[in-house]
Amino acid sequence: MTPNDFINKWQGMTLNERAAAQAHFIDLCHLLNEPDPITADKTGDWFCFERGAMKAGGGNGWADVWKRGHFGWEYKSPGKNLDQAFRQLQLYTPSLEYPPLLIVSDLERIIIHTAFTGTVPDQYTLTLNDLRDPSKLQLLKWAFSDPEKLRPIDTTAALTERAARQFGEWAEALCQRGHDSATVAHFSQQLLFCLFAQDIGLLSNQLFTRLLENGLKYPAQVEQMLASLLDTMATGGLFGSEAIDWFNGGLFADAVLVPLETADLKTLHSFTKLNWSAIEPSIFGTLFERGLDPKQRAQLGAHYTDPNSIMRLVAPVVLMPLRKEWQSVQKEMLQLKTAADAAKSPAVRDKQLTKLRALFTGTLERLNQFRVLDPACGSGNFLFLALKGLKDLEHEIILAGEQLGLMRAFPTVSPHNVLGIEKNHYAAELARVTVWIGEIQWMLQHGFSLSKNPILKPINIIEQRDAVVNADGSEPEWPTADVIIGNPPFLGGSKKRGLLGDDYFAALETIYAGRVPAGADLVCYWFEKARVQIETGKARAAGLVSTNSIRGGSNRKVLDQICQTTRIFNAWSDEPWVNDGAAVRVSLISFGEIKTPPVLNDERVAVIYADLTAGSSEIKMDVTTAKPLNENSGVSFQGSQKIGAFDISGDLAREWLALPNPHGRPNSDVLKPSWNGLDVTRRPRDVWIIDFGCTMSEMDAAFYEMPFGYVVENVKPERIKNPRPVRAKYWWRHGDTQPAMRKAINHLPRYVATPHVAKHRIFIWMHYSILPDKMLIVIARADDTTFGILHSRFHQLWSLKLGTSLGATPRYTPTTTFETFPFPIGLTPADTASHAIETLASGAIIPSVASEYRAHAIAIAEAAHQLNQLRDNWLNPPEWIDRVPEVVAGYPDRIIAKPEYAAQLKQRTLTNLYNKQPAWLVNAHQQLDQAVAAAYGWSTELNEAAILQQLLQLNLARAE
Repeated sequence: MTPNDFINKWQGMTLNERAAAQAHFIDLCHLLNEPDPITADKTGDWFCFERGAMKAGGGNGWADVWKRGHFGWEYKSPGKNLDQAFRQLQLYTPSLEYPPLLIVSDLERIIIHTAFTGTVPDQYTLTLNDLRDPSKLQLLKWAFSDPEKLRPIDTTAALTERAARQFGEWAEALCQRGHDSATVAHFSQQLLFCLFAQDIGLLSNQLFTRLLENGLKYPAQVEQMLASLLDTMATGGLFGSEAIDWFNGGLFADAVLVPLETADLKTLHSFTKLNWSAIEPSIFGTLFERGLDPKQRAQLGAHYTDPNSIMRLVAPVVLMPLRKEWQSVQKEMLQLKTAADAAKSPAVRDKQLTKLRALFTGTLERLNQFRVLDPACGSGNFLFLALKGLKDLEHEIILAGEQLGLMRAFPTVSPHNVLGIEKNHYAAELARVTVWIGEIQWMLQHGFSLSKNPILKPINIIEQRDAVVNADGSEPEWPTADVIIGNPPFLGGSKKRGLLGDDYFAALETIYAGRVPAGADLVCYWFEKARVQIETGKARAAGLVSTNSIRGGSNRKVLDQICQTTRIFNAWSDEPWVNDGAAVRVSLISFGEIKTPPVLNDERVAVIYADLTAGSSEIKMDVTTAKPLNENSGVSFQGSQKIGAFDISGDLAREWLALPNPHGRPNSDVLKPSWNGLDVTRRPRDVWIIDFGCTMSEMDAAFYEMPFGYVVENVKPERIKNPRPVRAKYWWRHGDTQPAMRKAINHLPRYVATPHVAKHRIFIWMHYSILPDKMLIVIARADDTTFGILHSRFHQLWSLKLGTSLGATPRYTPTTTFETFPFPIGLTPADTASHAIETLASGAIIPSVASEYRAHAIAIAEAAHQLNQLRDNWLNPPEWIDRVPEVVAGYPDRIIAKPEYAAQLKQRTLTNLYNKQPAWLVNAHQQLDQAVAAAYGWSTELNEAAILQQLLQLNLARAE
């Protein structure tokens, strides 16, 4: 069929929708050379006519045509309202599996509405005559075959960031002219809602745009015009000849205007070109608040927490338990419907249907009465996402009821379902606007008309007050709610008094004495109050954000108490987050009386402990109670931090090493091989470093002519601008020279090193000549016994548990991993403090220890020495390499690949070795583990939990 054939057939058609729709669609398929639903899908599983169910009021519902992953398509008779058809499709999008395109047609027009998640909607209108245009016909072809081609470029996130930034900067300019910031904030939010109301049609005929255009023509009258519009929106009525709905809700209760200049009006008028109907409430509030609040304006360009991160709390606390309840109810409803359909007696059938209707209405009433409290609600993003989730669930239930033959219910979940407490008056008011906009958007996007009189229902449930201390110094009451969610303020315990003041700090100490330690972070008070709400029956569960430091120290006491009176049922222990525009690491913790298997970091576990680790229910421990041990002090260090371009290539270093200096000293005094974490986990890079030590003066450094000249040119320009005075003053030295580390390894022939951050916890030997970078952790010992204990399974498990992480990669932190680790008795760092060592016949080196521990020291050293030799042979097979003496006597040989083996040698890295775990490596580690286990007096069959429990007991016993 050609475009002309199609147009001639359907132009002027007067058949109604039922008579013509399917024939029209089949002809359209032929025109586009696409298979029709009957040909393509004989089962109607993914492409069909009449997708839906019988409506309660009669007839078929949901869509005239549906193609999974492509579109829902609704027909109307010629001349009928296609907006109504579009709303009908919107209403049933969940049952249509949220198609990316919603298409409506009256036989002579086809309108394509895009509905891709997270994008600003586009609309394409095609008339019959447009089908002669290949570019327009292509739009329909894409709808059938490749809807991604119609995905809008502009995302709602990008639009929202743009709109919030521009409006925030506009409001900031008003404040900078001396206008009261609170007044500007309120006025800005009124204007914001005008822009939104215009774009969704509540202010018709571009009313607000026309007002601004008239204001530019008559600037003396603009204040009067704006006041009149805002007053009319407060009460409803006529604005000139335009009828205005009653908005109210408190937002328009008072119109306190800010004088606007011509430039202000021009900027405000430019905002009307943005699509305010598509802004994303879950991020807009946060971004807009930064422009309104003087304390946050510096963050205007900073990032925000994305909605998916927030849903990691909203889902397990709010939505998943309700969905579980609904699944149970739905099953019962289906059973009642089946029994009613099978009933032979009308009385029995009516009885089953009465039970069905009661169950259905009771479920909807349960949602209507459900309350979510955010006691630190900010600009309302948590509350909006919770409300949206509740409305989505209610909508799903309504459609399920309709499918069972029940009358369609109107949504009743609304802003009354969310409660908030917020101290900041900018944020508190903005939270109301965020919830209002989100509610209206949801209703319109799902095809529902807005309830009016007023449009904005009063939101008195967001209270502006402090959540943890009353003005009189007493403890505030929180409203009763089903669940509590939120992102309380982050403020370190050491900063509380300085930033909050003595009186506030004293009130916290008094109110929460015995419940929250005085040194705890501010966020802990929200956790404690939520715990009490649950314990006293005023809430069922809570999900709160905290800095990840809540897992340890004084902060963890609040989680200890939570685990004593209720349970943690869902948690993310260490996740990226954005707080006040800054990237931080947080813990997301859900706790309370929700009966669900515990989930930690998206994995099912038996139990979640107060330190946000998992374990079996039989062995209960908290390794974060481990304490630093005096016997381990002064042994582990971080390497030198250069703070500047002190690195040079090995080739350049060797050139300089051959050059004389005016004072007769060699450049080897200040040139050293430099290793960082990559030199350990991959292949050595042959990088050297210029190092003038910890105390060398500028005058003395200058004698080393070439190295000093290089530092003057490449380091000095940046270092003299360094904000830390000592680094600027001593620009020729490394920024953090680590004198204690240098002193500790100064007389050792070698020392142990491990990467600060690495996938595998690997320890290696480093030659005394190598200067370790800050990304290496140094253990100042030269014996194989210490090396072997560190490389054993016991220390590896301990370091993974007590270390931190960089993303998903473990980080070895000396203070928590090495300094707390209990070595076998007699072989502790204190026991091996003497530099007296003994070389065995095998080449293994043991420390000088008491005679009763010598056998264990030898067994561990022999196993460790064997492991290291095997690894070295694998890393550098003698047949593949040449060893070239270094230009400095005593330095380790350079390892050069033979040309024919260069490619293979590049793959010989410790990371690749431990990724593969060949049998010989596994066996060598098993031998080492057996020797270390014997030194502890433990069985080699201990599982991980038992090992950690034994180590913790040793640590606590020695720390007493």
